[in-house]
Amino acid sequence: MRGLFITATDTDVGKTEVAVAIARRWRREGRSFAVCKPVATGATGPVADDTRRLGLAAGDEDFDTITPFVFAEPAAPPVAARLARRTLTLKELSAAVLRRMTRGGAALVEGVGGLLCPLTDTETVADLVERLDLGLVVVARRGLGTLNHTLLTLEVARVRGLRVCGLIVNETAPMRSVAERTNVVELSRRVLVPILGVIPYRQGGHDEEIPALAGIDWWSLAESRI
Repeated sequence: MRGLFITATDTDVGKTEVAVAIARRWRREGRSFAVCKPVATGATGPVADDTRRLGLAAGDEDFDTITPFVFAEPAAPPVAARLARRTLTLKELSAAVLRRMTRGGAALVEGVGGLLCPLTDTETVADLVERLDLGLVVVARRGLGTLNHTLLTLEVARVRGLRVCGLIVNETAPMRSVAERTNVVELSRRVLVPILGVIPYRQGGHDEEIPALAGIDWWSLAESRI
């Protein structure tokens, strides 16, 4: 299946911002694609905020199928599901993505948490990525701990045989320390995957255009099988 899976080194790192930017680009280019965030937790209503942002960016307001599993509790999906007296399975989560796809189109899937975030009672986000066989875009927060969290994520992907198309480093807060100012250079010395872009800290709206991502050919990445 052609497409990209957006994951991260942690939660609240900027997965949705990147996914929204890709959806907007593909929509402007007239690409055939569908977006999906199969599960969302911490929702304050029937439609999660991330789901709404992703759907609107793609020009698709079928929010119930973009995210068919929505839970109010801000916890890992299996925990939130149990509290809602539900059980999640990898089969139904992957089926939710496949139902969104159109023939000849691409999948743009946003995960939850990081690669080893529990997704069902026995499986993680990494298991869903492996089943879907989509290329990964890893979003990392630029801050203290970036090196460790990013290298751990890439190691998990390598061990699982997952395809990483590249990294996006997101400044979620103003840079103040030496570690924050130097970690992108240090990452470039230690990783084999490309650093696709570095998003500078912005105080404006989350879904504004992101110039740092403008030069990335997302469609070619989605088609890559390397």
